[in-house]
Amino acid sequence: MTTLLLIRHGPTEWNEQGRIQGRSDPPLSEAGRQEVQDWRLPEAEADAEWLCSPLKRAQQTAEILRGQAVAGDQRLIEADWGAWEGRRLEDLRASGGPVMAENEARGLDFQPPGGESPRAVQERLMPLLSALATRPKPVVAVTHKGVIRAVYALASGWDMRDKPPVRLNWTCAHRFALARDGRPALAALNISLGPV
Repeated sequence: MTTLLLIRHGPTEWNEQGRIQGRSDPPLSEAGRQEVQDWRLPEAEADAEWLCSPLKRAQQTAEILRGQAVAGDQRLIEADWGAWEGRRLEDLRASGGPVMAENEARGLDFQPPGGESPRAVQERLMPLLSALATRPKPVVAVTHKGVIRAVYALASGWDMRDKPPVRLNWTCAHRFALARDGRPALAALNISLGPV
């Protein structure tokens, strides 16, 4: 059984401003680079294979953590937020009123205009998870909040209609065990990346 350690990229200026990034491609902020430089990988993943999203913020995070460039995989890219990229969720909720609330209540089927639902993210991830399940070594993937939430929902049965069973800390790593068909199971959540 292969283990997959998922790490969210470090902060960008858009994160600091509370803006939805989606497929937009801002780099890590200076503060984000400094934060990632203090992260340390768990010992269990010392000899892991590496992948990352093709977006700059994930590539830069992976390169800092690994000390060299990491291959990008399009399937690890953030969910497409369509027309809402660059906006703040609180502003969308204020302007969208009941329509926005109804959309959010759809859970896995929540979808921004011109964007991608969490269920669609899961569907795009399953072939990757199936391929990774055959790897002999652990795999580390630097990716995005939407991708990690999609894998977490697959592993836990969470339908995203309410708060998750366990709140994920985005400055931590999250480990999943992949069955032969790629189906993820929870192994360990909120693993500290702080100095050992």
